[in-house]
Amino acid sequence: MKSSEIHALHDIELVEKLKEARQEAFNLRLRHATGELENSAGLSRAKKDVARLLTIASQRNIDLEREQSSSTK
Repeated sequence: MKSSEIHALHDIELVEKLKEARQEAFNLRLRHATGELENSAGLSRAKKDVARLLTIASQRNIDLEREQSSSTK
C-alpha cells in the first residue's frame, strides 16, 4: 500500500486497515515459522505497511488503543 493511498483514508478506515495489516503480518510470520511460506518478501512488505499506517496515525494524533477498543464493541 502506498503512502498516498494511506493519506487519502479517513481515520476510521485507517484504523481498520491497520488491523488488517497487523493480522496479515501475523499470519505471514506464523506461516514462515511453520515453513509454509514460500516467498518471504511478503513479510517485509507487511511490516512496512504496518509501519506506514502507524506513522500516519501518529501524525494525525489518533489514539489507536481507544479507536480499536471502540470498534470491537
